[in-house]
Amino acid sequence: MKSLDDYREFVGDETVAEIYKRARRLQGRRVVHINSTNEGGGVAEILNSLVLLMNDIGIETDWRVLHGTIDFFTLTKEFHNGLQGRPVNISKAKEHLYVQTNESFSIYCNLDADFIIVHDPQPLPLIKFYRKREPWIWRCHVDLSNPNKRLWNLLKKFILRYDMAIVSNEA
Repeated sequence: MKSLDDYREFVGDETVAEIYKRARRLQGRRVVHINSTNEGGGVAEILNSLVLLMNDIGIETDWRVLHGTIDFFTLTKEFHNGLQGRPVNISKAKEHLYVQTNESFSIYCNLDADFIIVHDPQPLPLIKFYRKREPWIWRCHVDLSNPNKRLWNLLKKFILRYDMAIVSNEA
């Protein structure tokens, strides 16, 4: 199991101490991360370490993985490319599949937490299906500097419901 102390030789005592100091404000709080795969992608690689490290420093952290069909994941791969400016065909049927998959997942996914962190566009509409009592944060790992306008308009209606968005590139 990974521990923050495993990184001490790489980042130094000062950085480790600063992380523990900042984490104190979140002690006793519960965080749930949501993404669309538990392996095979950059977000899954991040969460495989991050969830363990957050728990190690005293922040109760869980991870949920969105379930969907092959059609859903094919569509959201198009979304990934569209967010980077490529043309994407978004029919009403595709939009329905996208939203309906998230609604179905919400029916059996317990998100009882103090903070919900949703990674990338696949689970973005989940926020629509919960009574929001806690801060929801959208963490986007995709380049948004030149998104397909039609796709952006679809996603924006969900993004605006979030309390905060974190992006990888300021541009």
